[in-house]
Amino acid sequence: MELDFEKKLHRLFEDHENLVTKRNKPFRVGNGIYDRYQNPVLTAAHTPIFWRFDLDQKTNPFLMERLGINATFNSGALLWRDKYVLVVRVEGNDRKSFFAIAESPNGIDSFRFWPHPISLPETDSPDINVADMRLTEHEDGWVYGIFRTESESQNGCGIARTKDLINWDRLPNLATSFEGARDVVLHPEYVKGKYGLYLQPVDGSESGIGWGVTASMEAPKVEEETMIDARSPHTIKEIGNGQGPPPLKTSKGWLNLAYGSRQTTAGLRSVLYLFLTDLEKPWVVTHAPGGYLLAPKDTERVGDVSNTVFANGWIVNKKGGVFIYYGASDTRMHVVTSSVERLLDFALNTPEDGLRSGVSVEQRMSLINRNLAAIQSAQRSGRFDFVQ
Repeated sequence: MELDFEKKLHRLFEDHENLVTKRNKPFRVGNGIYDRYQNPVLTAAHTPIFWRFDLDQKTNPFLMERLGINATFNSGALLWRDKYVLVVRVEGNDRKSFFAIAESPNGIDSFRFWPHPISLPETDSPDINVADMRLTEHEDGWVYGIFRTESESQNGCGIARTKDLINWDRLPNLATSFEGARDVVLHPEYVKGKYGLYLQPVDGSESGIGWGVTASMEAPKVEEETMIDARSPHTIKEIGNGQGPPPLKTSKGWLNLAYGSRQTTAGLRSVLYLFLTDLEKPWVVTHAPGGYLLAPKDTERVGDVSNTVFANGWIVNKKGGVFIYYGASDTRMHVVTSSVERLLDFALNTPEDGLRSGVSVEQRMSLINRNLAAIQSAQRSGRFDFVQ
């Protein structure tokens, strides 16, 4: 029995190490916007063995998993001391979620969890569940974690902040003058001396991505809301939409990543999309490319909440590379890599949604005709002879 225990224990750690150190390769052919990778960057099996198993043979002679992990998904992201860091939503077999940090040297594989989950302080009304933390490095010097919270008194927006990702101060939950807010995101810079917040009101009125400000994060309250990006029928955001991670500042404006949901016969389908807002007025949309940026594909479509992707974290590295971390079907984490240059090209030059089938056909016909003329010209010059 003792020998079997040792063998099983060795195999557990060996298999875990093989999983964590497995190299992640991009698919050979992509769409030119980003590179997709063959494997998830995090799954439930990536969580440490000592989080799940009692490793003492006296108290666990059969080496059973005592506290199982169901899923790892919807992670906030940060480039921290030259490491790619994710604050992961980890869901146990008991359905309760908590936050834990995983880091990688390259952002696409070799993610390892820190030894302990985040010990998140509670308010006077303890969290029944927490979810989907967005990370914002604000110009005030703090790293803020904004997340969903469910408690006996209310469901809303929880706020914590840190300077080392280890010790977190809990601030009061966000108060609003309208009924509830979820998927709240903190803008990285002051806006006219105040903190800007992207909101998703849930009061049954006009819904979409809203904008509001608060004078303080120690007593956060939004009195008024301005709609930035409303949902729209017969689009990728006809059922609802919300801000993903904090926007990226570029020379052309603030680059925003959001999610949108629509109805299908099989249920809701959620995708990611981009839009660009004004540098001085982040609540004003300047470019809104039509259609989605990223949708669930192949095995990404299977999971606890099937046919969905959700992103609340992305990272820009020192070379201008962009790493978009997305949860697939509320089960596992994936990454695509792009660049600020490529994403701006997509945002600036992709036609907007014409909102009618006829306009969609006109846009595609224009593209087809331009391409056919270019192919014919290339064929005549002998530069493009493999297209029939």
